Amino acid sequence: MKIGIIGAGFIGSALAVRLTGLGHSLEIANSRGPETLGEVAEKTGATPVTSQEAAHYGEIIVVTIPLKNIPDLPKDLFEGVPAEVPVIDTSNYYPLLRDGHIAELEQGELTESEWVQQHLGRPVIKVFNNILADHLEKLGQPVGTPGRIGLPVAGDDPVAKQKVMALVEELGFDAVDNGHLHESWRQQPGTPCYAADLPANELRQQLESLGTERTKDQHAQFLANHAALEKQMAAQGIELK
Repeated sequence: MKIGIIGAGFIGSALAVRLTGLGHSLEIANSRGPETLGEVAEKTGATPVTSQEAAHYGEIIVVTIPLKNIPDLPKDLFEGVPAEVPVIDTSNYYPLLRDGHIAELEQGELTESEWVQQHLGRPVIKVFNNILADHLEKLGQPVGTPGRIGLPVAGDDPVAKQKVMALVEELGFDAVDNGHLHESWRQQPGTPCYAADLPANELRQQLESLGTERTKDQHAQFLANHAALEKQMAAQGIELK
């Protein structure tokens, strides 16, 4: 397939390495321009382009930039892109380390990807947000391998979701349907499913145990869990890209 990636940080680069290795044709963009992506191109085999070019290139588009930068993307980024092209959102909300506090996400009315979807003006599929980039690049396994990692996939368009789930499977992970985008809170930071590398059967059990509608208590607990994780990461000098 032809795949466009907007964002050349850890997740974007990991996806580019794996997808080019699988024979897909990739164009990749960042906020600083294609002339700054020489090292990424050499490592991944992807072609450096502008964000506009990446958005119009692929049969699947991946948006994998810091959450705080989503509103800065061009408002017409997806103008003219066919409706059947899935747009993947990999973003996570890190208020302490990177993004600052976003009122809508603190209140819990919107999931992170619903907030992204509003700003992009385009339906999105949520995936690749709950796995470390290094694990995404290196831990994919053939179908049937014991302990093969399951990745949750949430979205409202069943056709687009199936296309994305097939890509997840090709990358070496079990794609687990996580329901509508409004249910994607179950794979966000602070939840038991975040960065846990659970096999598919355990992931499904965790998702089901959380229910479909996030309660106020759940929202408060997951924010607290994530705040503790961010403080730990800050103490360890971990940077986000």
